[in-house]
Amino acid sequence: LMSFTDPDIEEHEIHGRATYMIQLQQVANRERNLLTVYIEDLEAHFSRPEDFTLVSKIQNNTKRYQKLFYDVIDNIFPPANREFPDTIQDVITKQRTANVSPEFLPPEIRRTYELIFAYKEGSKLDIIPLREIGSGEVGRLVSLRGIVTRASEVKPHMSVASFVCDVCGHEEFKTVGGMTYLPLFECNSEVCKSNHSRGNLHQQTRGSKFTCFQEIRIQEPSDQVPIGQVPRSLKAFAYGQATRRCSPGDMVTITGPFLTMPYTGMRSISAGLVHDTFLEAFQITREKKSYQETTLSAEMVERIHNERSGQDMYTRLAKSIAPEIHGLEDVKKALLLLLVGGVTKEMNDGMKIRGDINILLMGDPGVAKSQLLKHISLLAPRGVYTTGKGSSGVGLTAAVLKDAYTGEMTLEGGALVLADQGICSIDEFDKMDERDRTAIHEVMEQQTVSIAKAGITTTLNARASILAAANPLYGRYDKRKTPHENINLPAALLSRFDLVFLLLDIADFQADLCLAEAVTYVHQNLRPKDKDNFVALETNFMRAYIAEAKRIDPVIPTELHKYIIQKYVEKRLEQTDVTKSGYVYVTPRTLLGIIRLAQGLARLRFSETVDKDDVLEALRLMEASRASVNLEEAPKQRTDPVSVIFKMIREECKHSGNVAFEQIQKKVASKGYSLEDLQECINTYADLNVLMLSNQGS
Repeated sequence: LMSFTDPDIEEHEIHGRATYMIQLQQVANRERNLLTVYIEDLEAHFSRPEDFTLVSKIQNNTKRYQKLFYDVIDNIFPPANREFPDTIQDVITKQRTANVSPEFLPPEIRRTYELIFAYKEGSKLDIIPLREIGSGEVGRLVSLRGIVTRASEVKPHMSVASFVCDVCGHEEFKTVGGMTYLPLFECNSEVCKSNHSRGNLHQQTRGSKFTCFQEIRIQEPSDQVPIGQVPRSLKAFAYGQATRRCSPGDMVTITGPFLTMPYTGMRSISAGLVHDTFLEAFQITREKKSYQETTLSAEMVERIHNERSGQDMYTRLAKSIAPEIHGLEDVKKALLLLLVGGVTKEMNDGMKIRGDINILLMGDPGVAKSQLLKHISLLAPRGVYTTGKGSSGVGLTAAVLKDAYTGEMTLEGGALVLADQGICSIDEFDKMDERDRTAIHEVMEQQTVSIAKAGITTTLNARASILAAANPLYGRYDKRKTPHENINLPAALLSRFDLVFLLLDIADFQADLCLAEAVTYVHQNLRPKDKDNFVALETNFMRAYIAEAKRIDPVIPTELHKYIIQKYVEKRLEQTDVTKSGYVYVTPRTLLGIIRLAQGLARLRFSETVDKDDVLEALRLMEASRASVNLEEAPKQRTDPVSVIFKMIREECKHSGNVAFEQIQKKVASKGYSLEDLQECINTYADLNVLMLSNQGS
């Protein structure tokens, strides 16, 4: 610690380039409270083969060597060389040292810093999969990667307990090593011994030392879970500086010693000799940060500015989204705008207008909807993928759970809360239960989740963009039915989507030939087919470009306001004039959707203002989203009377299972159909053994 030097750092006036002595001086001056000993520095210092075993011993028995390092630092700790105000802990320590010698105080209560072993950022960590960690790793310094599923509140954890005698006033201490400890009861001071009184000890909260404590539960990533297996999870305990470093939904790498702990309470009776395992978190590194927290290197910023001055980046970025999927250019452009988003506005009275864009992909099976959803959830820094049938309303919003240690009722966020400031991809949207689907209504507009259960009434943030994929009502799009009958989603939900793409699988020789060639090429070469010398942008660059674009908040100039209003009014008139077979659904939310899409396009250009081309492109995307239906609409045919009459009979028989001939005859006549049509329907379905008649034919 005293001799290790780093030639790259600035020379210190007292300690020169001795890295760790400079850090200890900063600790003494109360400029920092964490001392990180890097394994790479130890390897560089103990480079000789006979000394190198010390490094492996530190890695294999970390907690033991942490205590030894603490003892060494206590002996070489430099005095402070600047003035600083006393804390409450300093005042209490001065009062204690006035009465007793400092040697009688436990060193833990005098320390104002933490010491950890860690790896330098950017070093190649030997990350052990959560499933492979076993008894051989107990006590070792390990690195684990996983998704944070739960992070408890930060609470004080007692590290040194203080007790005061009620007879002589003597103070005694007990160092707490784990989650439980046995308090002291009798005073052992010389005064009590000479008086043979043995006064009772009372715990003193103010004199005890507490550190921040947080329990984190991590789950192994989905790509490491074997087929048919349940994901494994592990507890991690964070102390002091390691707390508040992550939140549920984050992908993290945690470095620390892997330790065991005996069960307590009633659990210990059934557990016997079995111990619980946990990871003491020394270092927590978040892999996928949100766009606001992304810090870009100077080289990446320069590359972004060079690239955007070249050819049309809007088209290049859109084509780079799932390049293996052939076609769907307009859908990919819409998904790019979903990633960029619009500008969230907040009024003076606290009311918010969302800037996140919601998109629904509805279409026939086999048009790559699920693949697009998967790709977007991986591309976004905070992306959560879930399916409609496998998600309950509680799983999407929030669940009330009982805390294992405190016994309090706590909230655990669902998929929408985990995707806060990210994207929540919901597949099989049409298969969701209607009661569960209503949980999404509030999130899609107010971007909050309101909870009132188990005595907890609160509102959680769910500022997420919703990307949903669904099949039409009958599995495939039925052109004999209207688009509204095919979509089969309530108007309240449909109006919350800024874009609704209807993707049809239409048989076309030339299009099918191109698609088949593209699919077979990907299977053969494991990469997309080169088209017009286009090279897809890598994922890291796309994330960086979008993060840089999201820093801009474009505004709409006054001259464009009238144009947007005019186009919106025209769309409303178009809705009133449209025929029954057409698909136009325009609400006041559509106006906000146009503004959001235009702002997203301006962001991609790194422009502070929205121009007319952005508005035109936003309107074009809205038209393109339903063009596949309106342009390919089948010629309207006269409805088959037999099918209509059978539908009437089925409706009448729904409750009782039978219906009188006279009753159905009246209903058929009121709809304008003849007795011959009714008789033809009965005969047709009776021959198929679908309808059964009584002996009298009634």
